[in-house]
Amino acid sequence: MYDCIVLGGGHNGLVYAAYMARAGRKVLVLERRHVLGGAAVTEEVVPGFKFSVCSYVVSLLRPEIIRELDLPRHGLEILPLDGTFTPMPSGDYLWRVNDHARTFREIARHSRVDAEAYDEYGRAMVEMARFVKPILDMTPPDPWSLNPRELARLAFLGRRFRDLPGPDRYNQVQLMTMSATDFLDQWFETDVLKATMSASGIIGTFLGVRSPGTAYVLLHHYMGEIDGAFRSWGLARGGTGAISNAIAAAAREAGVEIRTQTSAAKVLVRDGATRGVVLENGDEIEAAMVASSLDPRRTFLGLVGEDELPGDFVDGVKRYKFRGSSGKVNLALDGLPDFTCLPGAGAHLRGAISISPGVDYMERAYDDAKYGRYSRHPYIDIVIPSLTDPSIAPPGKHVMSCFVQYAPYHLADGTWDDHKEAFGDTVVNTIAEFAPNFKSLIRHRQVVTPLDLEREWGLSEGNIFQGELSLEQLFFLRPVPGWANYRTPIQGLYMCGSATHPGGGIMGAPGRNAALSVLGKTR
Repeated sequence: MYDCIVLGGGHNGLVYAAYMARAGRKVLVLERRHVLGGAAVTEEVVPGFKFSVCSYVVSLLRPEIIRELDLPRHGLEILPLDGTFTPMPSGDYLWRVNDHARTFREIARHSRVDAEAYDEYGRAMVEMARFVKPILDMTPPDPWSLNPRELARLAFLGRRFRDLPGPDRYNQVQLMTMSATDFLDQWFETDVLKATMSASGIIGTFLGVRSPGTAYVLLHHYMGEIDGAFRSWGLARGGTGAISNAIAAAAREAGVEIRTQTSAAKVLVRDGATRGVVLENGDEIEAAMVASSLDPRRTFLGLVGEDELPGDFVDGVKRYKFRGSSGKVNLALDGLPDFTCLPGAGAHLRGAISISPGVDYMERAYDDAKYGRYSRHPYIDIVIPSLTDPSIAPPGKHVMSCFVQYAPYHLADGTWDDHKEAFGDTVVNTIAEFAPNFKSLIRHRQVVTPLDLEREWGLSEGNIFQGELSLEQLFFLRPVPGWANYRTPIQGLYMCGSATHPGGGIMGAPGRNAALSVLGKTR
């Protein structure tokens, strides 16, 4: 008999398993697919080309997890991703890099006022990130409880907010209530700069850059760090699957048993308590505890069943919003794209390439999605990881990863099976508008729609964060009000995936927080 069964071998489930095993628990991880990692996975889709099929960059992975699980010793190596290059239809471009002086000169080329404001904005966001960082690692309090422990957590938050300088308190309130573009309008005047920066505010949401609440998502992504440097992004050598494999190696070293191609059909519940799981083949595995890194819909409505749960809790699960809005197009290339605005294979191709030429462009992309259409002129975030990590492609060849919004799960006309290739064509055609040689370079294309994310990776409605990062689904409201502490109405059943606080991204915090909460080691 196991002490704990973990459902799902994504990075959060593996983190949870590693911490529980390090505390002396006997742990079994069950993963439905043939490969570990969930959405943080590397697969050789084309011989010689290794794709980070879903998640593709790393920044939010908590430094505590890297340190406590000693992930570098287990193979984790993060390669810095330097800068963001935004081509413009006018033939100009914006290219921000990690070198402060170069970025200042580049922004000043568009606006001296914005170049001066960029430093001030960066300092303000760092202060906001410092305020939020400790909250990422805490179990959310229940504001409706009179339990002294819950009240102490609320008091901790109140003291932190009270101790902020006045301007920082003002900025914090704005971040929680404003749209990304309204917030950025207070700092900048250059359209392409605001558009590219606001893109971080819509990731994982069915919202536009002008929608209230997206300013917080901007901060969520700003909080990423590598080696203590805020707003740093990188690529894992070997693809994002290398992150999951390093965590899995640490878990196995701690004694965790991991089974792939093994799917649970039901969580066993008797007398209101977990007793284990039933596999798809009918086998029963007993355990005193089950932790699900799957989303709430799959966990409670699928594996547990409504009859085992309180009605108000079921209602909360049914109200929880997924609304997937993203797709991926992964490409094997025979060479590098040649952008009209900055020709040649220069350093601008080694960072992120953002198709976000203006705020109106971004908002019109959202307009398509609101009416059940994929964006005809989408926002695209592109990386060419083979320039930084040549091991993932044959010599002289390249891998390109294209994250795309908007691709709404619910289409007004037909299904994603009908529109999949047309969506891929739209992405390719959009990039080719800025790099005319692009189409001739493509030797293989993999299109991943929200429906694919649901079918193959188990993400309901294709939401990459297991549910929107909207204000009504954050902190003590995630995933269900009153149940944000990683526990559930079923005794012994816990949640540890991205649908719990603090949300999505290759972060690992939900898994770590859940384990420490169960072990009684969290504040």
